[in-house]
Amino acid sequence: MTTPEVPPLYRDVDFNGPLNDERAVRLIRSLGPLTDRHVVDVGCGWAELLLRTLATEPTATGFGIDLSEDYVRLGRANAKERGLADRVELVAGNVGAWRGEPADVMLNIGASHVWGGDPVVHTANALAALADLTRPGGRAAFAECFWKRPPTDAEMAAMPFIPRDQYRSMPELVDFALSHGFRLIALAETTVDEWDEFENRHCLGWEDWLRENPDSPDFDEVRDRADRHRHARVHAQRETQGFAYLTLLRV
Repeated sequence: MTTPEVPPLYRDVDFNGPLNDERAVRLIRSLGPLTDRHVVDVGCGWAELLLRTLATEPTATGFGIDLSEDYVRLGRANAKERGLADRVELVAGNVGAWRGEPADVMLNIGASHVWGGDPVVHTANALAALADLTRPGGRAAFAECFWKRPPTDAEMAAMPFIPRDQYRSMPELVDFALSHGFRLIALAETTVDEWDEFENRHCLGWEDWLRENPDSPDFDEVRDRADRHRHARVHAQRETQGFAYLTLLRV
């Protein structure tokens, strides 16, 4: 079965995650001086954060990789429009099969899954890869979900796509990151407001499609997908799941 074409996520959101303009500025600032630095973004989506990072320093260069050819095409178009095309390379590919040279700055924002493996080891795989790909003295921005509190059995049943052991508490996440050869430079947590804003925009494409295509043979499939997403969000994720931004120094 082919997936019904609904509006792409980038139609309604700037970043593919709960990140607003103000937090993006702070996150970029935490990466330190970017003069002559090479910034690599793995699981970059349409590379909005990477492009904004490069825009702050005219001598910085970048590389981004994402599995979605559609996202990469948009990123390239945005780079050209913003006068950044000569300083950034964006490619479509499987991050898990890609190996690059250690970089000055690494970004892995809400995309630990790109390294593959069982979901319960996504965080471990991502941090191990970032440790290998961040040069000593370089910095890595890593964003990952965490449990604000242990979910109940009923809450876990509402989000069957997330194994309980996939995430840690915030302190456990920080300690786990540091155990991979990093020091903590900055730590931030997405607010509920940021989560809500992202989720509202995330779901808008589905709701617009349902309103505009009531007679489509795919209507039930799209509605079920939207309903499952909403149920998990309202009945479990909003109360239990947080999102952390860690800026790490490679030692």
